[in-house]
Amino acid sequence: MTEPSISIQFLGASGMVTGSKYLVETPGMNILVDCGLFQGDHNSRALNWEKPSVDIPAIDMVLLTHGHLDHVGYLPRLVKAGLGGRILATGPTIEIATIILKDTAKIQEETAERANRDGYSKHKPAHPLYDLADVDLTVPHFQEVEEGAWHKLSDTIQVRFQYVGHILGATFIELDVAGKRIVFSGDVGRQEDILLYPPKRPERADVLLIESTYGDRVHRNEEDMVTRLAEVVNETITRGGSLFIPSFAVERTQLIMLVLWRLLEDKAIPRVPMIIDSPMGVNVLDVFHHTRAWHKLKEDECTRVCAYFRRTAHYKETLQLRADDEPKIVIAGSGMVTGGRILNYLEYRSTNVNDTLLFVGYQAEGTKGRALLEGANTLRVYGKEVPFTMQVRKINGLSAHGDRNDLLWWSELIKDAPGKVFIVHGEDAPREALKKELLEQRGWTAELPKLNERINIT
Repeated sequence: MTEPSISIQFLGASGMVTGSKYLVETPGMNILVDCGLFQGDHNSRALNWEKPSVDIPAIDMVLLTHGHLDHVGYLPRLVKAGLGGRILATGPTIEIATIILKDTAKIQEETAERANRDGYSKHKPAHPLYDLADVDLTVPHFQEVEEGAWHKLSDTIQVRFQYVGHILGATFIELDVAGKRIVFSGDVGRQEDILLYPPKRPERADVLLIESTYGDRVHRNEEDMVTRLAEVVNETITRGGSLFIPSFAVERTQLIMLVLWRLLEDKAIPRVPMIIDSPMGVNVLDVFHHTRAWHKLKEDECTRVCAYFRRTAHYKETLQLRADDEPKIVIAGSGMVTGGRILNYLEYRSTNVNDTLLFVGYQAEGTKGRALLEGANTLRVYGKEVPFTMQVRKINGLSAHGDRNDLLWWSELIKDAPGKVFIVHGEDAPREALKKELLEQRGWTAELPKLNERINIT
């Protein structure tokens, strides 16, 4: 009997860490796994505006590994282009995706409005990539699935979403097509995490797509990370400065809040105002309260952590806080300094040498965060260049992504070598490093797909 023809087209996160989209084409159904925005430099962001290279109405269904913007942020554009099918994900992923999409739409609307008002956009007029109305049309497509259970999609196709750490609701996806199992790692969490449980692991994969964000390095251990955070806080406050932490609103913000609060309880850092200036991050805190099966926080601890932090409600509070010279700790979006409230602080305080900008997550190539981390002395904010002389620090141990050892551990229960291994969601150096490790340790031969490449797997 002839095997059915199955192909995968790599529509994103191929040679980069953003824009995750993988189209699986089968004789009976076309399935898109993840639907993320491209982030980074101008050329990367421009990809979001290009006409899709695939027939959108022909996509029958979307499966989401988790709710981060680089995995869900293109959904409103997809729906607007004619997607008619369901978008399947776990309950927490749907909640988080909805929060992120609404927040992103609002930011894009505000950014376009400001660009038109101040005249710094080359587009006349500037338009948002999508708006809140587009998000409202997208949300009804969501359908919740149970984690750990098989769900039948057709007579020959079934899918299972399994806990993978990383953020609330995150899963890896096992897609069985006519007996062939395709495994999508999504973003793999860490074996030892303060907030989340260890990932579940696949035991079989005929085809494996594995992320490689940190495929070339090993994180600090938890104790080193906490100690280093205390050092950065103390050195900043001692010299009379404030600490600004660009943070992703999902999981990272909550993790930073928890670690800072525990350091405060242990009297390891001084008692200074702590602010979470991320409306999206505040909304995600509410999700933590009613999804306790997905994380380690007890209800009373979550309540006490939230009670200590001041949570901004209006943009005018941001303007007041950035002009206040009293030492403080501010956690603000976005995590790669590509937008959000953190830019308002940096616009005003970029030349304050007593302040510290602390990176606690991955900075993609081409982002403002990556440039500052690599020593840039200017920052482009709202169409103008401002000098930048703040202190810059980075702590790798706070990442929600597993490192090289976590990725190898996550995939080690796969008994038989997959027929095909594709290394995705990483820049070239981490992909090459993970490819080498898989060959040396497992004897697995892996491929590094290119953007928009289409590969037959049967």
